[in-house]
Amino acid sequence: MSTTNPSSLASLLRYALKAVFTAWLGLGPCSGHAAELVYITAKADLPFWDTVGKGVKSVADANGYTFSELDSRLSADTQLSNVRQAIARKAIGIVISPTNSQSAEDALQLAKRANIPIAIADIGTNGGDYVSFVKSDNYRGAYDVGVELASAMKARGWNNGSYGMVTIELTRKNGQDRTNGFRDAMKDAGFAAETVLRQMKDYSAEETYRYTKDILATHPKIRGFFIETDQPVDGAARAIKEAGKETQILLVSFDAMPAVAQLLKNDVLVAVGMQQPFLMGSSAAGALVSYLHGHKPAKEILVPILVATARNVDNLMPVAAKTVFGKSAK
Repeated sequence: MSTTNPSSLASLLRYALKAVFTAWLGLGPCSGHAAELVYITAKADLPFWDTVGKGVKSVADANGYTFSELDSRLSADTQLSNVRQAIARKAIGIVISPTNSQSAEDALQLAKRANIPIAIADIGTNGGDYVSFVKSDNYRGAYDVGVELASAMKARGWNNGSYGMVTIELTRKNGQDRTNGFRDAMKDAGFAAETVLRQMKDYSAEETYRYTKDILATHPKIRGFFIETDQPVDGAARAIKEAGKETQILLVSFDAMPAVAQLLKNDVLVAVGMQQPFLMGSSAAGALVSYLHGHKPAKEILVPILVATARNVDNLMPVAAKTVFGKSAK
């Protein structure tokens, strides 16, 4: 499988990001006063969703809209309450990151009845009307992460090694794509021994610590783990370290924390599939603003995954600082 030259990828993404903001800056509110654009997040205290919100806010600010963020706290009922609150506040538009793909449909129907346009930033929906759906290329990104793990396992002579996954919720479209992409990569590389799969419920580091500790106790010969989102990586790494197996087990993940470069260079992680949440939020808000001004944005916007390893992370960080972590340019 060919790999993309990191410097070329960085140049391409810088150009794409500039084009995104050039297209959406300066449209301004439709009315003479500052209308409100609302972002409904799945869980505000996770770094990924916080950065999506920053992306949404950047477009709202640039176009003269007021901005507010409502936290669903992974609850479908709270999510519906947040949509009702946005309706009561006469929001001009909503960007939503649903709690899961099943609950999304009810939220979309509620917004439609109130005649409020809505764009989706990640997760996806099982149905309903929306302006645009912005998602990461989860299947391809997770596949590429799997390629890196398989290569590292083969380099250590672990050709018959087994692996496990601690996944995000599999009622989510992105969870299904992420899991299937990684699994397919491992199968294609000759690693068919998927030992165990656990689904996250509260997405905490402590939860994944417990999962990993239990898995190590019941499957002591396991050689690799795929952790499907950011903060839980800390829990998995802690369990592996406590078991004294840092050199016997390889860890890969999806989504990136600010310490990603250090984790890769210190061999805590082999590879990380970095979504670009700032770009996802700004793309969803930009599509919504475009719709509000009478344009027809793309129904689906696919944002690429940056797969970081110790080999390329320094090349990727100048772009990732903005699109992955939402940091302002200095």
